[in-house]
Amino acid sequence: MAHTDHRLGAHVALLARTWRAELDRRLSHLGLSQARWLVLLHLARHAEAPTQSELAQMVGVECPTLARLLDGLEAQQLVRRVTVTEDRRAKRIELMPQTAGLIADIEAISSQLRAEVLAGIDQGELEVFQRVLGQMLGNLERL
Repeated sequence: MAHTDHRLGAHVALLARTWRAELDRRLSHLGLSQARWLVLLHLARHAEAPTQSELAQMVGVECPTLARLLDGLEAQQLVRRVTVTEDRRAKRIELMPQTAGLIADIEAISSQLRAEVLAGIDQGELEVFQRVLGQMLGNLERL
């Protein structure tokens, strides 16, 4: 089947970039860069603390980049690195207890924006859209 709309990739990229920029704008009063709040959200959404390399993969950055982000988050006393007993070279990244309120603020602002972005879109259409995006991501992963 031939796909004739060559704007699809550009629209998906623009949607992601614009959505993230708006969220970044709404979170700016919290004093966190986009990269930092993204790391915090990934940590908050995982039951078990990931290793530094696992977190880098989740966030989509290189390990040295994540290391610098974590240095800043540690200085803000928002995360801590904990040595993995089975592999002393590896570190698990844990949220500090005092980040609970900050995470709640990030989640609330994120949820409000999501509701605004998705306003007026039928739930069935959203389910189809998510399924198609999942198929597209799967296709890319197999390349």
